[in-house]
Amino acid sequence: MPYALIKGQSRIVGTAPDGDSFRFYPDDEDAFDKAGLRVRVNAGGGAQLRLEGIDTPETHYTPPVGGTGPLHQPPPSAKGAASRALELLGFTRVERRPGETVTESEPETVPCHIATRSTDDYGRCIAFAFSDETAQDDPAFFLTGEKVRESINHHLVDEGWAYVTFYSSLFADLRGTLADAASKAQAAKHGVWRDDATLTGLTLTSIDTITEERLVLPKLFRRLVDYLAVNDGNPDLSGFLAYVDTHGGRVIRTDTTAVTGFDNVLHVHGQTVKLVLHPSELIFLE
Repeated sequence: MPYALIKGQSRIVGTAPDGDSFRFYPDDEDAFDKAGLRVRVNAGGGAQLRLEGIDTPETHYTPPVGGTGPLHQPPPSAKGAASRALELLGFTRVERRPGETVTESEPETVPCHIATRSTDDYGRCIAFAFSDETAQDDPAFFLTGEKVRESINHHLVDEGWAYVTFYSSLFADLRGTLADAASKAQAAKHGVWRDDATLTGLTLTSIDTITEERLVLPKLFRRLVDYLAVNDGNPDLSGFLAYVDTHGGRVIRTDTTAVTGFDNVLHVHGQTVKLVLHPSELIFLE
């Protein structure tokens, strides 16, 4: 599939990278403009990347309304994913202060390249990232499933550090490559799949349930945290589905091709909530 190939490097000191996002500096300062992408960059030309097709447990998430933050998902999975992503990029040592901001890294920069064709609402570049430099100079890069398997995105899913989370801009065959990796990781109970409660059901008793004890799909975690914030910390889930409905978020169910709300693929019984379809069976609309 046609993507823009952009070469560059990652520098992370002073930033707070997690498992699915990091700072990227293109070698060509006009690379994003040439690719027709409206990406927000800092004074040095660096852009925040969001890895395509995946979502890793949150290391620092702040609800947009009410509550306190930042909040995290269980640290072994959240911090583990963040560490592994930086290892795959080529960083050998990373020091952080509270709040997850990097204070030191070895090396200071690592060469990498990305394949991209879109941005998100926050001006982040959505991309597949690769740690090795490439000899290809043609910016019209054709991304195949085979090439995706070489990406950091795929490695994180394959090793169980990341969930798949698909949006409608991602081509079907590339979704399939990531979904296959997720299925194998789940069958082997790698990483997140050892402790995941997304499909079996999460019984919520307090904020600690999802920040310290049980692991769920990050998108569900964010909705739960947002709900608890506006609910003044009360974990009563009787109003959760209505909250998710008003929050918006439309999905395509791949089992029926129906377009519906995210609330309609969740099930709540008492204080237990679960996703009724596997994450790979959902395609979120932009």
